[in-house]
Amino acid sequence: MTESLPADVADVLAAVLTADNPVHVALRRQVPHLSVRGRCTCGCGTAYFELDTSKAEPAPTGLSTVVAAEAQLVTEAGECPGEVLVFTQGGYLSWLEVCSWSDDVEVTLAAARRWLQTRS
Repeated sequence: MTESLPADVADVLAAVLTADNPVHVALRRQVPHLSVRGRCTCGCGTAYFELDTSKAEPAPTGLSTVVAAEAQLVTEAGECPGEVLVFTQGGYLSWLEVCSWSDDVEVTLAAARRWLQTRS
């Protein structure tokens, strides 16, 4: 189901789930079975996931809701206007949140994608 993920979501997940630890490895294995069931209506790009849990093993994050991955966003000018957070519930990808800390710089998933790609 990777093709059902919008490119901005797929790219940001790929950029933040890069660690070679058991949690990120398990979460990367879930991505092909992931789809977006909804988006935040404010335009930030936050995405809420639907996952076929019969086709994926849970990550070792525990049963509660946790932030399994995060990345601070740094603009070309070196400002840190926000971050992206990847949440899991019960070890399964649940949502990707875009957080803004700035009133001066618009923080969206599209901007996060651009900023994360320039740091790689």
